[in-house]
Amino acid sequence: MTSDVVDAQAIDLGAVQRQVDAVLEDFLNEKTRAAAGRGHPPEVVQTVRDFLTAGGKRIRALLCVVGWHAAGGGGETASVLRVAASLELFVAFALIHDDIMDDSTSRRGRPAVHRVMRARLGADDRAERLGAGGALLVGNLALMWAQELLHTAGLDPARQRLVHELYDAMLEEVMYGQYLDVMGTGREADDVEAALRIIRYKTATATIERPLQLGAAVAGTGAAVLDVFTRLGLPLGEAFQLRDDLLEVFGSPDGACAPGLSDLREGKRTVLLALCLRRADRAQRERLGELVGRAGLGEREAAEIRCILQATGAREQTERLISSRYEQVLEVLDRAGFPPAADRALRGLVVTATQYTS
Repeated sequence: MTSDVVDAQAIDLGAVQRQVDAVLEDFLNEKTRAAAGRGHPPEVVQTVRDFLTAGGKRIRALLCVVGWHAAGGGGETASVLRVAASLELFVAFALIHDDIMDDSTSRRGRPAVHRVMRARLGADDRAERLGAGGALLVGNLALMWAQELLHTAGLDPARQRLVHELYDAMLEEVMYGQYLDVMGTGREADDVEAALRIIRYKTATATIERPLQLGAAVAGTGAAVLDVFTRLGLPLGEAFQLRDDLLEVFGSPDGACAPGLSDLREGKRTVLLALCLRRADRAQRERLGELVGRAGLGEREAAEIRCILQATGAREQTERLISSRYEQVLEVLDRAGFPPAADRALRGLVVTATQYTS
């Protein structure tokens, strides 16, 4: 496959997304055929396929390809598209497992995978435990397949070594971030720095920094470009998650993203909540303590929480944190000197990452 997505003026991100989707489709078709030939349960591959096609803007894959262009990549795109597609299977693994740990009911408008598995077991009184176990295994397979795509990207030994080092670092960071998130839920909820630390481990590296660096590694970049992507990726990743937290609680002004209840029911330790608790008076803190983390929280109680988030200025302060990080990213881009097409694509993705969910 040769590059048909970049010219002197622009990188066609829509074309990149279609090409990544084509790589995923071909790969999963191969897995479907292999499963049929070996007598494996056919619904496993279909579950992963359904998850991947349920939505998502492929922002990690797009950043990977744009990172490749920014680092001077050109010509044959087969390798970078395969690495980019691997990131989408990686995020499928991470989100499937995240939903199990949070006991989320849905993901991207569809039932969460563990809920799908639970429903398949019908009235079995072990359905909840076994459904979670089935989803855990599906997530594990998604991660194994992500690694398979990476191993078969056709890279020379030096580039393959760097790509795997970056990928391994990303996996470790996400695991530590998820551990901090799970073990910290409901404790020290007003600790803003602890909430930001979770974001850096769990989101900033895997969503922004590492995808950019992986694309650059495929292009054969040096340490200087990797450092630029760290200085760009970490604040952008923080802004991305801060925006996601706001959208989860308040929805989007245009109604495209509806307010949710899962973070409030879980008592998720977000920066938004930490800022609110830090600024709240005694009565507000007591009321938040009664409501946040309640499994049966309803819309009326959620509306009360939103009012407190507004009244304490936590929502406004979170918006300011996003804006400051957005400006920081633009300053990095202004000094980076990337090729014009890559620079424009990155600036567009910066807007996407700070305004919408993935």
